[in-house]
Amino acid sequence: MNSAIVVKSNDIIDASYRLTLSEQRLVLMCISQIKKGQSITHENKFIVNAHEYADAFKLPLKNAYKELQIIADRLYERSATINSPYPKNPEITHLKTRWINSIAYLSGKGELMLSFAPDMIPYISMLEGRFTRYSLHAITGMSSIYGMRFYELMQKWMTQSGSQASKKELTLEELKEILELTGKYKAIKDFKVKVLEPAIKDINTCSDIKARYTQRKTGRRVTHLTFHFQLDEQLRMPLNNSNSKPVKITKAYIEQHASPGETYTEAKQRLSQTRR
Repeated sequence: MNSAIVVKSNDIIDASYRLTLSEQRLVLMCISQIKKGQSITHENKFIVNAHEYADAFKLPLKNAYKELQIIADRLYERSATINSPYPKNPEITHLKTRWINSIAYLSGKGELMLSFAPDMIPYISMLEGRFTRYSLHAITGMSSIYGMRFYELMQKWMTQSGSQASKKELTLEELKEILELTGKYKAIKDFKVKVLEPAIKDINTCSDIKARYTQRKTGRRVTHLTFHFQLDEQLRMPLNNSNSKPVKITKAYIEQHASPGETYTEAKQRLSQTRR
């Protein structure tokens, strides 16, 4: 499980959704089963058993069985809202889709089996540009709902900036929209206690990123948050199991391996990620 890799489109990382901690864990375990270059459909079944789930997240086996049963009852109703899903059809500004197409709990085996929804599949399979990849092991120790979300966002921001040390400013409302918390935690102190601080603590304690945040006021009200984050090379999680010598990403290599319609910058980003 330490070698499992999660690859997700940046569009789904930016999407507005809220999953419970156990639901996020299960979805990421299933995504990590998709092999590089593998094309999947809504008919592909992904299976996670209680022993694997317990081992991955250091849980008592009894708790793992219980969590999988709860996920089976609730995950089908969860959805995500993706912004500008079809670049060639700008009239569609938002797409709301379920995460999964079907789900079943096999009580005799202690296994959960699911398939992904058709509109979700392009964001988790056959990705050629604008994606983020990271080791599943980097988030397995997290215990807050939002730690995983912030970790993915920071990984995406580092990829986009091309730097292992970066910062990103968001308005408070933008951040709440991504986390599906619009209208909630109107007092900033509550937002910090319930969302920000547990997430940042998880990232600093469990992952290969060191992070902090600062705030900016408009008048007397906090309106912006700036996240400062850096990849810790000593804790960096490996993104492959290959012992082969890494390929040097030269201009010629990028031009040779660019996908049709892909810009030089997009190709460089994609190829740099796949060779990390």
